[in-house]
Amino acid sequence: MFTRYCSRVAAAVLAVLLIQTINAIDARAQDPRAEDARAKAAAALAGQVTSAEEGPMEGVVVSAKKQGSTITVSVITDEQGRYSFPANRLEPGDYALSIRAVGYDLDGPRKAEIAAGQATAADLKLRKTRNLTRQLTNAEWLMSMPGTENQKMELINCVSCHSLERVVKSTYDTDELVSVIQRMNTYAQSSTPLRPQRRIDLARAANPERFRPAAEYIASINLSQGPNWSYTLQTLPRVKGRGTRAIITEYDMPRQTIAPHDVIMVNGTIWYSNFDESYLGRLDPKTGRHTEYAMAVPKPNFPVGTLDIGADRDGNLWLGMMYQAAVAKFDPKTEQFQYFSLPPERQRDNSQLNMVTPDRIHVDGKLWVNDAGPSTLFRLDVATGKFEEVDPLSMLPGGRKGPYTIYDVRADSQNNAYVTDFQRNYVVRVDAKTKAFTAIKTANELSRNRRGRIDDQDRFWFAQYRGNRITMLDTKEWRLQEYPMPTGFTNPYDVIWDRNGDIWTSGMSTDRVVRLNPDTGQAIEYPLPRPTNVRRVFIDNTTERPTFWTGSNHGASIIKLEPLD
Repeated sequence: MFTRYCSRVAAAVLAVLLIQTINAIDARAQDPRAEDARAKAAAALAGQVTSAEEGPMEGVVVSAKKQGSTITVSVITDEQGRYSFPANRLEPGDYALSIRAVGYDLDGPRKAEIAAGQATAADLKLRKTRNLTRQLTNAEWLMSMPGTENQKMELINCVSCHSLERVVKSTYDTDELVSVIQRMNTYAQSSTPLRPQRRIDLARAANPERFRPAAEYIASINLSQGPNWSYTLQTLPRVKGRGTRAIITEYDMPRQTIAPHDVIMVNGTIWYSNFDESYLGRLDPKTGRHTEYAMAVPKPNFPVGTLDIGADRDGNLWLGMMYQAAVAKFDPKTEQFQYFSLPPERQRDNSQLNMVTPDRIHVDGKLWVNDAGPSTLFRLDVATGKFEEVDPLSMLPGGRKGPYTIYDVRADSQNNAYVTDFQRNYVVRVDAKTKAFTAIKTANELSRNRRGRIDDQDRFWFAQYRGNRITMLDTKEWRLQEYPMPTGFTNPYDVIWDRNGDIWTSGMSTDRVVRLNPDTGQAIEYPLPRPTNVRRVFIDNTTERPTFWTGSNHGASIIKLEPLD
């Protein structure tokens, strides 16, 4: 009997131990730190990053690119300065190594050989850079230069076409800069130094003397008065903690003139609009294979390029063709385009159809699209091809003499339109049935509202480009709620949310992706491997953890960021 009792006790103890073991295994499976440990144990390439000045360095971006490949994979060092590339991210071969840590250059090694089934160790040594100016982000230039907020904020328009490094390293004096700024205003915003495009409508370049205040300011911060700047260069601290927990994959485009402006995923395929050329682009994220589809050019003498891209419920892609004054529909199954051009009597030299709302076409067969030139709104009847013009800015104080400009247009579940005003910071709602207008204004007098989206609760989220905030418009209670960015001069361009409720954005200045918890206001910043002019952002919610996608509009690449927690 005692033997049976002991056997029962032993069995009970064994059962408890077994349950504890299973629970521990399950906890480790759900613990991202345990996942990290397993990944490091199975690393293809790992090591520690150090410098003489700091010792082990946290927040350093380490990149590896296989010889002959168009794909670069990057990871970020932890608090011990350690980095690790999972074995399933780097196939065998010879790799070039690079780093990004402002103020430092890679001293060695610069190459690594990865063999199948073996872990390669490479401890990286960094040294102080001899040329800090080549490493500064636009935000760091803005931090460094003297001047008022208004003076600095005028420069954020420059980064749409090029970096501020070009501005501060110029040697033009005030009079020369008046002419330079005037000439810059003759170019379309879809221009880059590699591919400038002239506007047909030159109204923006009229009265050059109005550019003198900006010219005087730039002449005070550039190299027109000597070989050195009169101010000390400042840098942002590197990211820490959760901001180091990500894997970044960058896919190079086949030409430097390709400008991926808007990037979306449809049925596992990446599609993008080309801001500078008349092509629709496609990327296979598994292989890196790139495909382009040539688009028509209805107005040959006008700038080319596309801006907004979206998908309808049937998987068709819709694009705003900007200065071509048309909207394009692309069927991925037939690989054919259908075009909807403004009627001849409505064509103008400044006509510019930028934004589209194909995700709501199924509601009533109508597509909202803005004409950014005269800043009006159109509703396209997809079945008939007819455009109906609407003027939501007419309701604002002072009417069309505001001045106001429509930047973005989104549609809610009833296909009511919401437009953001870039000049005077309004949001205007257009009722789809009655055409009635309702407006609300941000608290910041110079928020410069840009892109956004409407969530499944019909809340309108949008970015304050100059206000450095993300804003949510509760369309039922008709109130605004703002969320400041963790770093000054982030200049967010767009906003999106993931399935967990986190808000994601980025901008043209910091080269960082921002992940915001709207309940707590806490934010995580992830550093990008190289200068990245971020426009539209996208979240893939089908992956184990939400995956962030965007285009490097000036870098001819597409970027995927996978958070590790």
